[in-house]
Amino acid sequence: MLKFKIGDTVKITAGKDKGREGKIEKILSGELKALIPGVNLYKKHVKGFGDVKGGIYDIPRPLGFGKIAIICPKCKKMTRVGFKFAGEEKVRICKKCGKEMDTK
Repeated sequence: MLKFKIGDTVKITAGKDKGREGKIEKILSGELKALIPGVNLYKKHVKGFGDVKGGIYDIPRPLGFGKIAIICPKCKKMTRVGFKFAGEEKVRICKKCGKEMDTK
């Protein structure tokens, strides 16, 4: 089980977008990276051909898990993630307030 899930609100802790917040849109589990829209944007130069118009586009790149920290939905603080077993299910907990992060 990964510490981050799609839809989690995270804060950037390192890099050019340090301090910004966003929601995780996609997770690349093999690379341990997350894609957050509007964050870590880079310019890509595209040559036009056929129906495709050329130009300079902003492309979001994924950030490594080490550069983001989750924001607890209960206490609204930047925190680390822990795990505990609730019955037979493994759930994520906030290390600061101790409450479950996965509520259904």
